[in-house]
Amino acid sequence: MEIRELKYFMEVAQELNITRAAKKLNMAQPPLSRQIQALEEELGVSLFDRSRKKLQLTEEGKLLRIRAGQILELMEKTESEVRELTKGTSGTLYIGTVEGRGPNLVSKWIARFKELYPKVYYEIWNGSTDDVLDRLQKGILDVALIMEPFNTEQLGSIIVDKVPWIAMIHNEHPLAKIPGDTIELSALAKEPIILPSRKSRVQEVMGWFDEAGVELNMQAEMSSYLNARELTMQGVGIAIFPSTSDRERKNGWVTEKRIVNPERIASYALVWDKKKTLSVLGERFVNMVREVSENVN
Repeated sequence: MEIRELKYFMEVAQELNITRAAKKLNMAQPPLSRQIQALEEELGVSLFDRSRKKLQLTEEGKLLRIRAGQILELMEKTESEVRELTKGTSGTLYIGTVEGRGPNLVSKWIARFKELYPKVYYEIWNGSTDDVLDRLQKGILDVALIMEPFNTEQLGSIIVDKVPWIAMIHNEHPLAKIPGDTIELSALAKEPIILPSRKSRVQEVMGWFDEAGVELNMQAEMSSYLNARELTMQGVGIAIFPSTSDRERKNGWVTEKRIVNPERIASYALVWDKKKTLSVLGERFVNMVREVSENVN
């Protein structure tokens, strides 16, 4: 099959009338009929039911209409991207990110990418991992920065950062006054705990407490690190979340202590949908992130 034949077929499939389709294609009717017949002979099927007054697509014709539409759309997108390359990479990059370290990492990547491709425009969406993945799978986002776990069969990925899990404790709480910047998981037994609302995260933390043989007293679930921190400041409970920085902070009314024995690590990953073809722009962004993240273990 040739692209020209698919274009002819799509026009006839839309009009269901050879005469009208030929007129829209600025060609005579007989050559268009011959092109359609040649395509049918090549495929070994009838694409149109000609037994009625008006042409009708056969089941094979309906399938080809779907596939031909996808092929032509991809071709147009490819042509557009190639033309963009001759002018210098431009266009819009749609990026999703979670909270925590997400905004810091994404902003650094964009700053670097902007130096390479100053004509690129960015649309950035922030939300929970589940929300970001939903937008990625719907094709609303090109790439997304999320936290593990995720479906590695469906998503391509690059691990871009690893941070420890911490306990956020109100400064007046006795556990905040323990010397050092670490705390054992067993010390949090029976304390009111605030966890990330992602179900896989809740199950993960519950598993830690089970392994340690201590009781988890879950007080609340929050999708937002900042909101969990606010609850901690109000003395509602102790929040267990991945750290947002390379060093634990002690400011305001909250003390952050790294969980140990054993230490728990959370990984950030840049992901994209394997089932969708990345644009030239998206592919270049992924390659750049891969280069700057190659030392992350």
